[in-house]
Amino acid sequence: MKISLEGKRAFVTAGGDGMGRTTAITMAELGAEVFTCDIDAAGLGSLPQAITTFQCDVTDSDAIDEIFDQIVPGGLDILVNNAGVGGPTKMVEDITNDEWDHCMNVGITSQFYCARRAVPVFKAQRSGVIINMVSAAGIMGFPGRSPYVAAKWAVSGFTETLAMELGPHNIRVNGIVPGNVNGDRMERVIANHAALDRIDPEEVRRLYAIGTSMQCYVDPQEISDLIAFLVSDYGRHISGQLVAVDGNTETLYPRS
Repeated sequence: MKISLEGKRAFVTAGGDGMGRTTAITMAELGAEVFTCDIDAAGLGSLPQAITTFQCDVTDSDAIDEIFDQIVPGGLDILVNNAGVGGPTKMVEDITNDEWDHCMNVGITSQFYCARRAVPVFKAQRSGVIINMVSAAGIMGFPGRSPYVAAKWAVSGFTETLAMELGPHNIRVNGIVPGNVNGDRMERVIANHAALDRIDPEEVRRLYAIGTSMQCYVDPQEISDLIAFLVSDYGRHISGQLVAVDGNTETLYPRS
């Protein structure tokens, strides 16, 4: 089996780092014309020159519209709604309005902004694929992370509903459920939980690992490989699914 994205045009949000970065690069290597945005100019600047980049805050609907105005005339086949933010690691009574709003705006509202612009293009050509980044926190509870959980559960519902709405137009929508993904973001999550629970970060790292059946962490490339499969012709009848790459998460954060 050889996956090819030749002739496809893809837009990936938050492609400057982590899973977004590996996804943008993977798609470009498979032949797609790739566009990505990020708030981090340095991250965008380090991407391969073949990838077209836009510095953008995905919570700004006008900025998203400007990007789509530039992309859409050439067509669009794939949308990967990858942008997200971890939000505060606090008990619910300590969370501020701004912390709640920011987490929701990045995690779910930005996906709405992008889908709203991509769907008319996909309907007109009667084809298209949307991948929404969910999380294990979008299918189970996660103490101390209520804004993040709320945003990711919203993404799960958004994904399932779009799959139903858009299926008759030959548009597929799936969600990716990453587990403990190696990288800077996971390190920040570990550090924040260690501070909240007043325990050693290495103990937190161990607890996250044993919360999965395979007692593992996964690499960003594993997520990108799954996305590449799902948006390719091999996934042409896969829709409405929340697909996990996580070693089977049993609990997000087992607490002693």
